[in-house]
Amino acid sequence: MARVKKGVNALKTRRNVLRAAKGYRFRRSTNERAAYEALMKAGAYAFAHRRDKKGDRRSLAITKINASLDAQGISYSKFMGTMKKKSIIIDRKILAELAQYEPTTFDRLVAQVK
Repeated sequence: MARVKKGVNALKTRRNVLRAAKGYRFRRSTNERAAYEALMKAGAYAFAHRRDKKGDRRSLAITKINASLDAQGISYSKFMGTMKKKSIIIDRKILAELAQYEPTTFDRLVAQVK
């Protein structure tokens, strides 16, 4: 079987890893092994935090809705429970935008749910 030399591929991999780690501090930007490890960790954190970001947005929406409902004198949990019983299907993101930017429409919705 013919001998396979992998110098070209190794250099290409090394170059790509170090380019991706550009801007990292200390050995992580210059040492291939440290750079590769930093990239793997960065990828894992990015994957996990994409999920966390969705939860953060949802909790912010809930906070906005609850702040608007406090002025109406109704709790968030009672409001959402009544909406579900009355089969009014509007997600929290839209409710939060209504509460923030269209308060009159939100007030009509609250009156309908009460």
